[in-house]
Amino acid sequence: MTMFKHAYRRAAWSAIGALAGAAVLGALPARAGGDGAVAGKALFLKRACSACHSLEAGRNLNGPTLSGVIGREAGSLEGYRYSPALAADKRRWDKARLDAWLADPRAVVPGTKMAIKVASPEERRLIIAYLAATGSK
Repeated sequence: MTMFKHAYRRAAWSAIGALAGAAVLGALPARAGGDGAVAGKALFLKRACSACHSLEAGRNLNGPTLSGVIGREAGSLEGYRYSPALAADKRRWDKARLDAWLADPRAVVPGTKMAIKVASPEERRLIIAYLAATGSK
C-alpha cells in the first residue's frame, strides 16, 4: 500500500469515527438531558402504561386517555367511567399532582381504580415529561 493510500484510509476512518461520535453525542441530550421526554416514552411503554392508557384524544382504554392530562380537571373526561372517588375529585392535574398520583394513586384519591405505583421519583419525572411533551398543557 502506498503512503498516500494509507493516509487516505486513516483520514477516512478518522472522519467516520468523528461523525459517529458526533451522532452519539448529539443524541445524548435527547435521551438524558432536556426534559426527559424520550426516556419517558420508553418508560411509558416499558412499564405498560400504554396497556391501559392511550395518548390519542378520545381513545379510552381500561384507563382514560392521557392526551391533554396536564391542566385537565380530574375525573372530567367525557366517555370514561371513573370511580366515584375520582369523579368527585375536581382538582386539576399538574406535574406535582401527577407525581404524587404515580407514586401512590390510592393515597391521593382513596377509592380510585388505579392501583399501579411508580416508586422511582426519576421514572415519575420522565413519564410526566413525556406526557407534557405529547400535547398536554
